Amino acid sequence: MTSQPKEVVPVTSLHETAIVEVPARLSVLEAVSFKQTCQGLIQANAQLKQIIIDFHQTTFMDSSGLGALVSNFKTAKEKQILFILRNVNPPVMAVLNLTGLDRVFPIESSEILPQKEQHDPTAAQVSFARKVEPLPTTHPSVASWMKRSIDIVGALVGLVITGILLIPIAIAIQIDDPGPIFFSQTRCGWMGKRFEIWKFRSMCVDAEAKKSQVQNQVQGAFFKNESDPRVTRVGRFLRRTSLDELPQFWNVLQGDMSLVGTRPPTPDEVERYEVPEWQRLDVRPGMTGEWQVNGRSKVRSFEDVIRLDLQYQKNWSLLYDFKLIFKTILILFHKNSGAV
Repeated sequence: MTSQPKEVVPVTSLHETAIVEVPARLSVLEAVSFKQTCQGLIQANAQLKQIIIDFHQTTFMDSSGLGALVSNFKTAKEKQILFILRNVNPPVMAVLNLTGLDRVFPIESSEILPQKEQHDPTAAQVSFARKVEPLPTTHPSVASWMKRSIDIVGALVGLVITGILLIPIAIAIQIDDPGPIFFSQTRCGWMGKRFEIWKFRSMCVDAEAKKSQVQNQVQGAFFKNESDPRVTRVGRFLRRTSLDELPQFWNVLQGDMSLVGTRPPTPDEVERYEVPEWQRLDVRPGMTGEWQVNGRSKVRSFEDVIRLDLQYQKNWSLLYDFKLIFKTILILFHKNSGAV
């Protein structure tokens, strides 16, 4: 990441309360400054009891803005400082609703409906309609109806293939290591929204409980072990051929994932992100993408994952998606292509 000029975030201090005015756009540059401002307030003022985040002029917030907001909230909570959101506009509220953060942050409004609106059902409906805003377009791929159409068609074809292979894969899993056929795990998608990702089970049934016993061989906010002892014999074959990922076509059909995108991180990985790293959540995660076709089993640094994900965002086009899909198909026939 190259250094950028610092954005100014206005702050008003009133006794034990600090009011921080969020700019009109809370994207990566503003988000970094916003985080630094709040962190500075917390460190410099031992008497601080509450921080009010004023969103009255904010009409756009992307993943980086969310990252800064979450980070500041956690820091304030650790110091027992009340962290309140005020005057949240509908576009920002839509983002909070998407991620479930509207149930986490204390949110207040100083706006009072006119007397007529309070008693007029029609006026109240109009007022509500004004508050229903579309989610922000954080990246052109998110708003592309053509990409979504390709995802739906590809997912339907993929689910047909999954249905054909389901019985032999299920039998193989049961013979090798009796237990559930499918494995689900919470991942973070577009804007940090959590969803359940689905795979054919490739590990022992108590794999999650044994994770702490396995050494992490990569650096940064993700986990990988090249010879993970939790992986079963059938599981190694499924991973090497990427057959374990076939159920993810259901995630694509639901809209939580795309055929092509970034790697979907786990919540504990996202908790370790710095604000700029949240940018990788500005697109929907994909079944394949830059990091998958560039030696996913050999990636040993989180910085490399970030670089590849941002490279995908920079170069994205429908043609680029097709190229990555074609590369993925070719790689599947390479003996060392699969995940480990």
